Amino acid sequence: MDGLDNEDIAYNMNISRSTLNNWSNKFPELYRALHESKDIADRRVENSLYKRALGQMVLQKKAVKVKKTEYDKITGKKVKEEEVIEMVDEEHYIPPDTKAITFWLSNRKPEDWRFKINVNENEGEEAGIIMLNNPLIEQEVEEYEQTCAEIYGGK
Repeated sequence: MDGLDNEDIAYNMNISRSTLNNWSNKFPELYRALHESKDIADRRVENSLYKRALGQMVLQKKAVKVKKTEYDKITGKKVKEEEVIEMVDEEHYIPPDTKAITFWLSNRKPEDWRFKINVNENEGEEAGIIMLNNPLIEQEVEEYEQTCAEIYGGK
């Protein structure tokens, strides 16, 4: 049931959604099971989004060719050589995803990270620009511009 809505669950059970809703209202165990499975699916998606926003190390299986050689113990001569494929774990870093970061912050901290769209043409150079309203970023931009002005004599 993970990730399915009531309509899909009812379809898989060959019943109507209204029948599933009636049963859910009539049987508290069914109601809890439906809601708990949806909560589990939601938590999995939230955890995936969180990991995408932060970046993560993941293990991936990789096939590698290994040469195995057998030598005679007395003469030291090669008696057998073969190549085999073995599966090994390889660790990879997946960097943070900016879309996941933006989605997370704009939903978790909308007062600091909401999108502001200026559509008024009379607002000058900011018209039509999507801006994030975050004072920390504004401060960093000002510091960057000041550093550039000191180094290069302008922005």
